[in-house]
Amino acid sequence: MSRTPLTAGRKASLVTAAAAAMLAASVVPANAAIAPPETPEVILQVVDNMTVDQLIGQMTWTHVYGNSPNDTSMATTNRTRYGVDTPAQVVEKYDLGGVLYFAWANPIIASNPAATAELSNGLQAASTGDNGSGIPLAVTIDQEGGTVARIGAPATVLPGNMSLGASFDEELAYAQGEILGSEMAAMGVNVDFAPVVDVNSNPANPVIGIRSMGEDPATVAALGAAQIRGLQDQNVGASAKHFPGHGDTALDSHYGLDTVTYDRAELNEHLRPFVSAIEADVDMIMTAHIIVQAIDPELPATLSHKVLTGLLREEMGFDGLITTDALDMAALKRLPDMPLDDAQIAVMAIQAGSDILLNSPNVDASFAGVRAAIASGDLTRERLEESVTRILQWKLERGVWEADPTVDPAAVMQTVGNAEHLATADEISERGVTLLRNEGDVLPLSADDHILMVGSGAAWPERMGPMLVEEGFGVTELYEDGTSPTAGYRNSAVAAAQSPDVDVIVFASYNASGNAAQQQMVAALAATGKPVVVVATRNPYDINALPGADAVLNIYGINVVNFHGAVAALAGDINPSAKLPVNVPTADGQGVLLPLGFGLRYGTEAAPAPVVFTDAPGTADDTITVPAVAGVQYLVDGEAVAAGTHPGVGAVTVTAEPLEGFWFADDAVTTWTFTFDATAPLTPVTPAAVVFTDEPGTAGDTFTIPEVEGVEYVIDGEPVAAGSYPASGTVSLTARALDGYVLTDDATTAWTFTFDATAPTEPPTDEPTEEPTTELPTDEPTEEPTTELPTDEPTEEPTTELPTDEPTTPGGGNAPSTGGSHLPSTGAETTGLLAGGLLLLALGAGAVLVTRRRLTH
Repeated sequence: MSRTPLTAGRKASLVTAAAAAMLAASVVPANAAIAPPETPEVILQVVDNMTVDQLIGQMTWTHVYGNSPNDTSMATTNRTRYGVDTPAQVVEKYDLGGVLYFAWANPIIASNPAATAELSNGLQAASTGDNGSGIPLAVTIDQEGGTVARIGAPATVLPGNMSLGASFDEELAYAQGEILGSEMAAMGVNVDFAPVVDVNSNPANPVIGIRSMGEDPATVAALGAAQIRGLQDQNVGASAKHFPGHGDTALDSHYGLDTVTYDRAELNEHLRPFVSAIEADVDMIMTAHIIVQAIDPELPATLSHKVLTGLLREEMGFDGLITTDALDMAALKRLPDMPLDDAQIAVMAIQAGSDILLNSPNVDASFAGVRAAIASGDLTRERLEESVTRILQWKLERGVWEADPTVDPAAVMQTVGNAEHLATADEISERGVTLLRNEGDVLPLSADDHILMVGSGAAWPERMGPMLVEEGFGVTELYEDGTSPTAGYRNSAVAAAQSPDVDVIVFASYNASGNAAQQQMVAALAATGKPVVVVATRNPYDINALPGADAVLNIYGINVVNFHGAVAALAGDINPSAKLPVNVPTADGQGVLLPLGFGLRYGTEAAPAPVVFTDAPGTADDTITVPAVAGVQYLVDGEAVAAGTHPGVGAVTVTAEPLEGFWFADDAVTTWTFTFDATAPLTPVTPAAVVFTDEPGTAGDTFTIPEVEGVEYVIDGEPVAAGSYPASGTVSLTARALDGYVLTDDATTAWTFTFDATAPTEPPTDEPTEEPTTELPTDEPTEEPTTELPTDEPTEEPTTELPTDEPTTPGGGNAPSTGGSHLPSTGAETTGLLAGGLLLLALGAGAVLVTRRRLTH
């Protein structure tokens, strides 16, 4: 989304130009819905007309309690926190800029998408109604997918970011963002505080962990940007979090304030995903409640001007919305020697550069603190206007500020949880299953294996047991609540494992690398001599504490969709292909047990060799040569074929599949396509030249086309047969090859000739000639003689005369009269006649000059 920042400096020059239009449009900041502005100048005027409280309200985005706008079932809670009874009244009291959904505040959202849409519509109506701000709300949520998801089934439940990270697949990341965006939009949610782009470099991180896409900054950056594009392509604003990086912390900021002590070079690695997010035009960036010593060793990022303005705005060039993380988290009140109250926190967040005060625990105190800071000069109205202008511009550009901001509840389920979305979630699960150990090839299980299903209660093994039954396995299920298995549960599990009916034990672990009871239970089960398969459901480090396990699979979550991938892998329906998105340290933390990118497959790797296509002249010798490669089955147009040479006809697709016990690398080439030329071989041919015959006159003019095998001659696009043809004027011919032939490269293929259209002219002679049929005209009437001697008497009029100013002699010359007597003809006379005729022709006369001689005695 392209943005044009509107600063206070620009405002001064724009308000005057917009004032007249605003007055005409009756722009009122409250008690009436404000039409979506058509220009930035209108936004500036709206902001200029706001009171300080209305400005603070637009910057305040918080949760409200209730399942509908006028729900009074949670009135006591609303009254305690906000002083009013219903969600709509909270929106109206503070002229809120946004609301934040939680399942504990709005229980209906957990499982009722249509009702969620109705709640969104009702809150929008309150905001744009007579008692609201007149501006639609940002309706927001933390729907990351995986462990943090406020809305559950029948909406699409996703495996989570680390499962996605283990696939290393940007297309899947985009698809996840697209699912989240389309489903949130259908329910009237226009902001998703996702994705998490923290680089989880600390295995002890208690708050990020599987919410991260991994430990590699480049991978997190690429997958995060892809998710952002997917979300925002559905017109839902995304928020990259938690700036400038929460992945190397050891404390949960909900409960304490942590400090990251790495240098600027290491910080830059944690910033890489945020750089990519900005390049992807992310709408928002959420702050982290942590101290970053390399930038500001005194204040947490949320309250640090050096971090939010100096680093994010000025150095990194981010011009979107900055939002705090939830202000009700304990970290901000754990500053050493600096106890802060809610009013101070709100003021400091704005001073630092935040546009949005998210989920303040005491909204009244936040308002009071900001008012007091403006009165004292610690904040300015212009600073608030800067943020509100940015918020309103975002609402306009993202499509939040529309004349009708509501959605259709009846259409919600056409999008939410549809079959395509569920299939993509399953694919992410399958592509995320990471096989880290498989001693003795215990996996995949045999179809007739009987399974003992046990595990930590926190891992929800009871979700997996029935899925194994559905897959066709015999299953004995034994469960207990709680993260740490009790001694009694451990003993019961060992006793059940010793049953002769049990062939294999499946144990679901949950952060077992830090849980002694789980480690003890796995060791005791392994001591029975039965194979133990661990399915690690949470952070990816459990393998370093479970040496007795024969096989270990990471699935990065406890949702049913995560177990889908696990069951498919155990049954051999899929061959695990994922790679570790993090480094797994040794149990003592002093080294690396398994490196980032590690992952096993079932069986042996096979590498398909390329197929060879031979396209010989004609079709008889066209072939496909399939190589013989161990573990590879080739298929021609879907039909399995043996190694060797096979006929090739038309368009052919050859694919390679691994045989049982083999697998292909992710980058293996497994498909080849080719289209064989179905035409016969072409015979080269050279056209013979066309012959042009230009005889005197026109009667004998011809062109002759030779007969050449494989060549066709053409005049004006029409083919002409071999032979001679009368000709006149300009004639152009070309030659082309017939089917089955091809013209040689140096062949001449075009001829043009212009025939002479004039008749031949008789040369002068001294011999008498016969009387021509056409005579020269004369001014004197003469009689046409045949073979007479000259006479002094006038002759009859000739048929055709040449005009002249003087009387002419019967011979047609212009010699002067000599008393009526005719002198004998001379050569000079003949020459004169010829010259006169040529002159007449040159002058364009239409008559034909005929030379006549007088007869002499």
